[in-house]
Amino acid sequence: MRTHAEPVRVVPLTATHAEQVLEIYRLGIDEGNATFETEPPTWEAFDRSKLPGHRFVAVDGTDDRVLGWVAATRVSDRCAYAGVVEHSVYVHPDARGRGVARVLLDALIESTEADGIWTIQSGIFPENTASLALHERAGFRAIGIRERIGRHHGRWRDVVLVERRSPRVGD
Repeated sequence: MRTHAEPVRVVPLTATHAEQVLEIYRLGIDEGNATFETEPPTWEAFDRSKLPGHRFVAVDGTDDRVLGWVAATRVSDRCAYAGVVEHSVYVHPDARGRGVARVLLDALIESTEADGIWTIQSGIFPENTASLALHERAGFRAIGIRERIGRHHGRWRDVVLVERRSPRVGD
């Protein structure tokens, strides 16, 4: 078992990470409280949907194994929403407890603010209390609950809408 003291590096997410990123996504899907998706997309679909400057992987500093990823998409093509993105963050179950998700969120916050993006949002299942707590620690706030927003494995699910408004962009 690896120790928590091993280094974690954050680097841009590229096609070289595709297999590991999609496997981590699949593991999150299989747990049942990460997404409405029931299987990961193809790499091509994933790659097309994520903003190139706002997607990162955390890799183990000793062997370059992907520990987790974060990526953002535009919420709308309307110009009024040009500074609003939605994100996803996933960590391999074996890497949890090492602060991986937080370093990934910090990298995303830094890249989006540098690009003039003023809001990062996400929808999180209320049962995913670890993700809700992580986002709160990273400066996100719960906006509200989108009740019965979608069906997942035959049942209606709620989603907590969280957002982080940049204190540096949009004034």
